[in-house]
Amino acid sequence: MIEAPIRLAMWSGPRNLSTAMMRSFGARSDTCCVDEPFYAPYLHLTGLDHPLSEDIFARHEIQPECVIENLTKAPTERPIQYQKHLTHHMIPDIPRDWLGQVRHAFLIRHPARVLASYARKMQDVSLQAIGLPQQVELYDQAAQLTGQPPAIIDCDQLLADPARTLHHLCQALSIPYDPSMLCWARGPRPEDGAWAPHWYDAVYESTGFGLPSGDLPILTDRLQPVLEQALPLYQSLYAAIRPTP
Repeated sequence: MIEAPIRLAMWSGPRNLSTAMMRSFGARSDTCCVDEPFYAPYLHLTGLDHPLSEDIFARHEIQPECVIENLTKAPTERPIQYQKHLTHHMIPDIPRDWLGQVRHAFLIRHPARVLASYARKMQDVSLQAIGLPQQVELYDQAAQLTGQPPAIIDCDQLLADPARTLHHLCQALSIPYDPSMLCWARGPRPEDGAWAPHWYDAVYESTGFGLPSGDLPILTDRLQPVLEQALPLYQSLYAAIRPTP
């Protein structure tokens, strides 16, 4: 076990290529991954009924304090621990004072792409459900608690040039870039959460990040109000992206 690992928290909303990014870090020989550790506490505290909820509660810790202990103090099997977080899981009942103990990065995606993808999986779609208000709030809190602005990666830039974008991300996180991050084995992984069979079908078939993004999708009328609310939040985060060297 590694007593003092580097702990990396990657924050995104749902349908933000977050699982592909976890696969990318999981392909490194020096990194172990933690998949959405606050999902079970989020469901437990809100009482929401999500796909595979019973399996989630059976396999995953539901007490936020125990999750935080594991994310900040428990020894790991490899020198780097990559934590995949979804921002909408961080409801007010879940403490955030631990954010100062890890390194942070934020993965953002144009909300039109997020909404089109999310609506194919879930019936109820809202601004809170796609996590953008929480992402902005968490970005500000992480910057305050760590004393520096976290790295921000945009999905369109990632797909356009994975090697360059990942190299820049690793540099921002003060870890060495590893070319193995560009590809991974097809199928499930041991770190995948109990929710994986519902959400990860496309990732199971992938071996890399895929093709560059095309045109923005045309959304239905019911999604347009959410898009109008989401765009200013996305644009504020996009404006904070540091220039790539």
